[in-house]
Amino acid sequence: MSLNSDKQEAIDKMKTLMADMRTRTDNADQEFAERFFEIMFEWMIKANIKYTTGLVAGANPVTGSFTGNLE
Repeated sequence: MSLNSDKQEAIDKMKTLMADMRTRTDNADQEFAERFFEIMFEWMIKANIKYTTGLVAGANPVTGSFTGNLE
């Protein structure tokens, strides 16, 4: 999956969250923050890293940067 393919689902969830928050009469900052984070987290963990080039060291672990995209 990619972030782009799940974008509309995240948008719809955000719309639902915003509509729900507009009905509140008490301060719901904490609830909003938690629900917002959950929506973004669910969307972000679906991301794929498309690796192009960069980290090469045989079978040994390496550190550094790579060339690619978060999709």
